[in-house]
Amino acid sequence: MKTAEDLVRQAKERITEIAAPDVARQLDNVDDAVLIDVREPSEYQEGHLPGAVNIPRGVLEFQVAGHPALACETTAPELARFEREIIIYCRSGGRSALAAESLASMGFTRVASLAGGFLDWSARGLPVTR
Repeated sequence: MKTAEDLVRQAKERITEIAAPDVARQLDNVDDAVLIDVREPSEYQEGHLPGAVNIPRGVLEFQVAGHPALACETTAPELARFEREIIIYCRSGGRSALAAESLASMGFTRVASLAGGFLDWSARGLPVTR
């Protein structure tokens, strides 16, 4: 039997994690990256990364492809949207690791998880939107 921690550890072995300073630099220079906060709406409302959209972990797989931030249509020319860069984060990095692994299995090709999550981002004094 596996614990949630086992699943997160295994997911982190298979995904790309990106450090908070790298995300901050990237967000300043890249217009097409989509930042997804997979925390619950109440957590998101308390503070989130600038420009992040909230798609809670529990509904991510059901809502991500149709979310306006990704505009993932099912017509052939729009399949390129699955190649759009996605950076996922949660409170500490566990939910986002599982989410990144799940999106990769759905065919999203440029998915990364914010290492340390919102806690690390905030501890570094990086910008937060309330």
